[in-house]
Amino acid sequence: MLPAPLALLVTFGVAYGWMKLNEAAAQRGWLTPQVSRKIIHTGTGPLYVLTWLLYPDDRAVRLYAMLVPLALTVRVAAVGLGLWRDPATVQAMSRSGQRHELLRGPLLYGLVFVALTVAYGRTSPPAVAALMMLCGGDGLADLVGRRWGRAKLPWNRQKSWAGSAAFWLGGWALTALVAAVYTAAGVWPGPWSGYLAPAAAVALAAAAVESLPWREVDNLVVPLVALAVAHLVPWP
Repeated sequence: MLPAPLALLVTFGVAYGWMKLNEAAAQRGWLTPQVSRKIIHTGTGPLYVLTWLLYPDDRAVRLYAMLVPLALTVRVAAVGLGLWRDPATVQAMSRSGQRHELLRGPLLYGLVFVALTVAYGRTSPPAVAALMMLCGGDGLADLVGRRWGRAKLPWNRQKSWAGSAAFWLGGWALTALVAAVYTAAGVWPGPWSGYLAPAAAVALAAAAVESLPWREVDNLVVPLVALAVAHLVPWP
């Protein structure tokens, strides 16, 4: 563990570096904007949550760590509003290259991380599970669905069985990964295997909700439903 201010600097460096790396890759044409956006979406959250282990206690996580998604969210909002010109961010995080798109999904993504960090900290498996559904579930569903999603869902022809299956697997896998690290570090009680079934149940509920025809608000609805369901299932 590190002193809280130093842990904050490391957390910011990891999160900001990850975002800029993918933005640079998109700007140079190494990644398409769609792929870059989903890599940022999927990877930023787990990296951020794992840096919580650097803080001396849960209070420091809530007071210091939340400043990182807050700062990045303010940056996204400023770019989306046109107050800060950053073409690389727009290209990497928008669907069609329009800056105002950052004020929808990307902004909600950041606000959810700020809210759950402040409200729960690192001691809450339900909160971490909700964040991992937002990251691994939602991010992987779009990539897999676009590539292999030929069989569409009967209640939403814009989404596929492959995408929903990928959502379930991605959300469950990231939750299991964080649980493995947290139990090994002694932050969460063991055994690690006790987290697999509740994570699977939360992922199933979140995948079902994500499959509905939401427009632009799934980054808010999915983690809120996942959080509610996670409070209903037994964790170790």
